[in-house]
Amino acid sequence: MLFSKNVKSSAHCLPSRDGRYIATLFPTLINVRSVQSWELIHVVRLPQDFIGPFLSFQWSPSSRLLLVASFDQIRVFSALDADYHATIRNPVAPHLKPTYIDFGASDTEICVMASFGLKLAVFDLNSSKATEIGSPKFSSSTAVRRGFSFRPQSNHLALLTRTAGKDMISIHAFPSRELQRSWAPDTVDAQGVLWSPDGRWLVVWESPALGHKVVFYTPDGNLFKNWSGPVNPTHEEKDFALGAGVKTVQFSPDARLLAISDHSRSLSIVDMASTMEVLRLQHPNNLVPKGTLQIWQERIGISHGPIMHTFIRASQAISPPPRPQETAEQLSGCATIAFDLSSNLIATRIEDFPSTVWIWDVQAAVLRAVLLFHGSVSTLSWHPHVRETLLIRCEGDHYNSVVFVWDPLSEGPQSVDFSQQLSGFKAVGKWHASWLGLDASTPLSIFYSDTQNYVLASLADSDRESAVDQPTQPTRRRRPEPR
Repeated sequence: MLFSKNVKSSAHCLPSRDGRYIATLFPTLINVRSVQSWELIHVVRLPQDFIGPFLSFQWSPSSRLLLVASFDQIRVFSALDADYHATIRNPVAPHLKPTYIDFGASDTEICVMASFGLKLAVFDLNSSKATEIGSPKFSSSTAVRRGFSFRPQSNHLALLTRTAGKDMISIHAFPSRELQRSWAPDTVDAQGVLWSPDGRWLVVWESPALGHKVVFYTPDGNLFKNWSGPVNPTHEEKDFALGAGVKTVQFSPDARLLAISDHSRSLSIVDMASTMEVLRLQHPNNLVPKGTLQIWQERIGISHGPIMHTFIRASQAISPPPRPQETAEQLSGCATIAFDLSSNLIATRIEDFPSTVWIWDVQAAVLRAVLLFHGSVSTLSWHPHVRETLLIRCEGDHYNSVVFVWDPLSEGPQSVDFSQQLSGFKAVGKWHASWLGLDASTPLSIFYSDTQNYVLASLADSDRESAVDQPTQPTRRRRPEPR
């Protein structure tokens, strides 16, 4: 494993979507650095009247432009040269605060959500025109992305609104965002709208309080079918209709499957060719190692040096650790669903066992691996261009600047400790780690940043294989005593 040199960071530091550049926002400028050469390739000087605090800092879909937003201004700059600059002033009323600002379906479209659900404003930078759509149903920063979805290829916008206590779905053309059609969905309190990756289906799901219901629409808004819960419930699920309904939905990347979770320990898999449920995955209370099932237990070693994370393969039956009893809020159901690039593997995390990662083989309909950690799992992220490679982050004092990488052929998750590359051996402020979105021809690389530094880690075995120039070898560590 190889690490790059430290580079000065800030609270706003992001790799481009194609993984080729890293942009860092400072109070007066933006630095853009090349991942391949590790050199600064462009500096954007911010106008003197454009000052923080900054609400949003984003890369465009093509990794060509950068968006920077404050309370009363939105600026768009070219990431590689000074040929492009766009300004939007007062995107919402002065007394309102935007809850969401980001690029839309293209580099020249900006979406701004006003607080209190008053409107969604869509700005076209090419025509200098704005389209305002009133009464979006979800406007809070945590729920806003459930309320609209862009159709792949055609970039049509599907928006969920609510007026006079009634849900409505509207379809808006690209790039004018003119209204093409609207209808009242077959729901009482819809909780989200989502296009399938192939653009053939528009999915809407009902509130958990109103039972199990997912509605499938064709692109022109015609109702095709309703999903109303498990087709053949087990004995334990015979009273599923009395429990809470849909919690999360997730399409596979190839659009063949739709995963639906409720507030139980089960997951329904729908075949989109027939829109029929074909599989029901149940998270067991008791795990028994088999030839096809790998169970890995984390072991934390503490010595005078850094904390070491190793994994041993379970040889006897074991139960996943439950949620701590001192937790104030009692949660249940599948909180995270993530398909890998091949659409063959699904990684899940359920609220009942927050420190456990479950990895399912959908084609074989079996549980392939279970990863047991000491701390709660906060994020699961498959590599965007490499099949069956998972990045995991946990919460807790023992996981400061540590992430884990798992693949089916590895001997358990591999820990990647960035703390040894930092000056104080720990993160400063909030930190985050993500895959560097390079294509599959380059070695796996992970981007790490806190409020002071950012570092790249390459999982290559040598300097020649690494996508990161000027690497530094990781610090050698003493072997700790296992705990």
